[in-house]
Amino acid sequence: MSRIGKKYIIIPNNVNIYKKDKYIYVKGKLGNLKQKINNNIIIKILEDKIYLINKKKNIKKYKSLHGLYRMLIYNMIKGVNKGYNKKLKLVGVGYNAIGNGQILNLNVGYSHKIVMKFCKEINITTEKEIGDNNNIIINIFCINKQLLGIVASKIRSLKKPEPYKGKGIRYINEKIIIKKGKSV
Repeated sequence: MSRIGKKYIIIPNNVNIYKKDKYIYVKGKLGNLKQKINNNIIIKILEDKIYLINKKKNIKKYKSLHGLYRMLIYNMIKGVNKGYNKKLKLVGVGYNAIGNGQILNLNVGYSHKIVMKFCKEINITTEKEIGDNNNIIINIFCINKQLLGIVASKIRSLKKPEPYKGKGIRYINEKIIIKKGKSV
């Protein structure tokens, strides 16, 4: 069995969890989430803890699913209770971003502006970075960790950081290795 899957999950007081058919539902102060569960994973929900039990213990595929579903349920509980936040930094002269709820307007050096519309679970805001660089920070908030990662990578893929000047969209703590240019 998975070492991660063996650990039980403590349920906070303000989170409700129930299982119906092949789905597990998590309801909290920030919203609701659901996840389909594999037939080979048994979930036991007690008053304050969740236990995951693997039916077929010796098959490698089901060992990995055991730990995976434990983390998915844990992330769902944390998401409906606190939520998740990712920050992206827009680096480059003339680059601009305006975020308002589910709409993000980007100007990243193309001949046209890029307008991205997201689902209602996503909340996007922008702010100017304080300091000598006038970089823009894009804040993305969501209760679903998987969806948040997909949206952040989609935004970053529009203008990946280039290796000579570092211009582009990057994660806030991402380190870009700058290459040396031509020597004369």
